[in-house]
Amino acid sequence: MAKALGHLKVLEENLLLFVLATAALGLAFPVLGEALYPAVTLLLALLMLCVSLTFDFGAVRRVLGRPSYQLAATLLVYGPMSLAGLLIGRLFFGSGPLATGQVLVGVLPTDVSAPLLVLLGRGNVALAAVLNAVNTALAPFVVPLLLLLLTGVRFEVPVGLLILELCLVILVPMAAGILLRTRYPAATSRFDPVYSFGSSLTYLLLLLAVIGPNAGIILDYGPYALVILLAQIALNAAGYGFGAAMRWFAGSREDQIAFLFTVSKKEFTIAAAVVVASGLPGEILVPAVFYAVVQMITSPLVVRILNR
Repeated sequence: MAKALGHLKVLEENLLLFVLATAALGLAFPVLGEALYPAVTLLLALLMLCVSLTFDFGAVRRVLGRPSYQLAATLLVYGPMSLAGLLIGRLFFGSGPLATGQVLVGVLPTDVSAPLLVLLGRGNVALAAVLNAVNTALAPFVVPLLLLLLTGVRFEVPVGLLILELCLVILVPMAAGILLRTRYPAATSRFDPVYSFGSSLTYLLLLLAVIGPNAGIILDYGPYALVILLAQIALNAAGYGFGAAMRWFAGSREDQIAFLFTVSKKEFTIAAAVVVASGLPGEILVPAVFYAVVQMITSPLVVRILNR
């Protein structure tokens, strides 16, 4: 059985190659992603469950004992990253919907998949999961204020929908995974390779679900898509830079890796919900679409570098 479980690590160890192949597949056959898109919420919940099965309540208690970590992560996610989104938007797009959309990307909370990348990078998964949950919980209240301050545009945030998504996608599966790991540590730990494989596979399906419905948007911009792409790479690089700066604050390498992905990854689904609820032009969502693809490609690359 151990040998069979070991074979599952092939996906984890070659995730970058699988991500590139999945991105190409999504652009070539958008219908695949379109079919998966209605299941995004379920896929996100499954990813969080798999990741949460790798740590117990004791690990969460240790995280809660360091509130300064949460404060630092929240300030980074909603502070420097918001300003970076504003500056990059003006630099690449000047003004207009794309510039506003770039600010929207900057103010988004951490992506749900961040704890998975921390797991693959051998970081503090419990820390990443807690930071993610708190930052997402703050999003309905912080995001509209930051957008109004930075863009002058009043965005409507569907608070009820986001709270429901927070519960279904993060809190419920996270609590279930932690409970099982805490009560049955020996039984659950035997299947750690399964959790890694399952969450990595879910990550690929989510990438397909993001690219498929938006393939037309990505391709329709033609050569100008490169400009939008470079803007997202710049913001993503800024996120890694801010996260890496926490090496002077975080006590261990595992904690540093948790900060790295907490700051650099942004939650695409919240951007879509905000734009739709506000009745604003769909073009505002374009930078978030490109950023979602960029971060899902660069994250496995960073994981490979960390593991080397």
